[in-house]
Amino acid sequence: MVRVLLVGGGKGGTALLRAFHSMEAVRVVAVVDLDPGAPALGLAREWGIETAADYRPYFHGVDVVIEATGDVGVYREIDSARPPGVTLVPGPVAELLMTLLQEKEQLIHRLSRQRRELDAILNSTHDAMMAVDQAGCITLFNAAAQRLTGLHAAEVLGTEAKTTIPNSRLHIVLQTGQAELNQLQDLGRVKIITNRMPVRDEDGRVVGAVAVFRDVTELFGLAEEVTNLREIQSLLEAIINATQDAISVVDREGKGILINPAYTRLTGLGPDDVIGKPATVDIAEGESMHYQVLRTRRAVKGVPMKVGPARREVIVNCAPILVDGELKGSVGVIHDISEIQQLTEELDRAKRLIRKLEAKYTFEDIIGHSPSFVSAVHLARSAAQTPATVLLRGESGTGKELFAHAIHNESARRYHQFIRVNCAAFSESLLESELFGYEEGAFTGAKRGGKKGVFEEASGGTLFLDEIGELPLPTQAKILRAIQEKEIVRVGGSRAIPVDVRIIAATHVNLEKAIQEGRFRQDLYYRLNVMPIVLPPLRERKEDIEPLARQFVRKFNQDFGRQVEGLTPRAIARLEEYSWPGNVRELENVIGRAMIRVGYTDTWIDTVHLPLSDLGAGQINPEEPEDERTLEDVVNAAEKAHIQRVLDKVNGNKTEAARRLGISVRNLYYKLEKLGIDPWSG
Repeated sequence: MVRVLLVGGGKGGTALLRAFHSMEAVRVVAVVDLDPGAPALGLAREWGIETAADYRPYFHGVDVVIEATGDVGVYREIDSARPPGVTLVPGPVAELLMTLLQEKEQLIHRLSRQRRELDAILNSTHDAMMAVDQAGCITLFNAAAQRLTGLHAAEVLGTEAKTTIPNSRLHIVLQTGQAELNQLQDLGRVKIITNRMPVRDEDGRVVGAVAVFRDVTELFGLAEEVTNLREIQSLLEAIINATQDAISVVDREGKGILINPAYTRLTGLGPDDVIGKPATVDIAEGESMHYQVLRTRRAVKGVPMKVGPARREVIVNCAPILVDGELKGSVGVIHDISEIQQLTEELDRAKRLIRKLEAKYTFEDIIGHSPSFVSAVHLARSAAQTPATVLLRGESGTGKELFAHAIHNESARRYHQFIRVNCAAFSESLLESELFGYEEGAFTGAKRGGKKGVFEEASGGTLFLDEIGELPLPTQAKILRAIQEKEIVRVGGSRAIPVDVRIIAATHVNLEKAIQEGRFRQDLYYRLNVMPIVLPPLRERKEDIEPLARQFVRKFNQDFGRQVEGLTPRAIARLEEYSWPGNVRELENVIGRAMIRVGYTDTWIDTVHLPLSDLGAGQINPEEPEDERTLEDVVNAAEKAHIQRVLDKVNGNKTEAARRLGISVRNLYYKLEKLGIDPWSG
């Protein structure tokens, strides 16, 4: 250790004292100055260093005397008085030494600051870093490396990397001097991507190695999510492009961001015309619904407008696109009105053709064993083999339409059209246009191009004219011409159109009486009555009630999901006691209501399930003497029976029934409720 005597306690001496005090190899023995208030003296006393005004007593206990006063006279005086072996450092040299020490301190301070900054940078980066020196000892291990490996820097710094962290492979890089880039490595808990590089000096020698590695576990998850999102995006694009609905999407600013091929087909505008353009670019007439949705954040539906250069009429539905409550844009679905109009026309056509059913019944579906009924079936089978006109006669509900289906299916025309028309369901003017069609402009509202009537549409097949006795006389004349001449003339037209139609007519009206009263043409009667078939009422073939009831039970088992096996003998007997004014249709109605009353655990219909009040309507209860009934009971029973018969005649049409009864529809419903008549009967 070098012992130093410091002469001079001014600014320079103070700086030297501070510098020497921090050095382990230097010990300041004393500080000398004539001024007792010199700053170096105060600092020396604070640190426990001797102070004095005379330097001579310290000559024999020091190795170096530093003259820091800068006074040449003081230097010469000390030089002449110092003993041999004591080195005297003059003031200029001391000043130089002081300058060098100050620069050293500044350099050390700067390096310390830079080291702290570097440590802060290395420890704040997301990438983990690790470095070794030439001997393979770890010299750098930042905070990210600690997080990824689970090791603390204090545990690994200064240790050999190949022992502490062998899978770092830095000792291999030191040996080979070769970089290892983009290496995937599994650390158990995480997966990392690492780059390992050798560190070389100015001569190219390997003096260390450094590794930079990053946790890519999350990146692998994100990559899978991105892949899934791309698949979903592709799926959505495929769906949007495949749909026949035109779709337009705009962002929150109202600029187009997506359209599908259906949109281009409808509007005539492609992606270049729409994408990035305002939402109004496709509108030929009307207000942009996209802007309205973006302004109000509320969906709009069914707005008519015109779009595209061709000014196509469309209906627009728009809705906002909200993500976590934030408005991102608007999506619009555009429907071509021409398609809607076409669908409307098809619906109207379907309504008109709802009566046009393929014949779905055959003679195998007709149930009955009574002689009169079997005779009617035999006659119908014979009629089916000829093209002759058939007239089915019988009360309402006896199965006239069933016979018409069966005759058509047994005939040579079974592969052609079977069309049914209820002549009582149309007004006179409407009935003629339905039967014979009309020409364009024949009347107000006539369809452009005109319309075929059922005679034309049924050509080659069978036309079933139900309720033929209700035909108006003018229409009877036209039907007579169609049957005789096999040609018709459309309403408003003059050209005769040939038709090839097999006529099957049906009526419950006494045509002979209608002829006498002038309500039915005699010549038409003879044209229709070529092959008359009379269907007996159910009251005249009561032996058929039981098989018919069993058939209806099987039918309603399927409709209602029941497992009823049949009717008890008491129930059959009760049914056979009834006169059945509504015939088979009424029987079906009664069995259906009885099935509803049967519990899910019951398997047989008994008298308790039958609507006995209805079965007694319109007839005298044999157990109750007629003279014991009140006048009100008799009137109600008669009124109920008559209303039921009228409903049966018009097939349950409440409006037509009210007209025939001469009461309002509202009054009819009141009577149905009062008299306990099923409103869906008939």
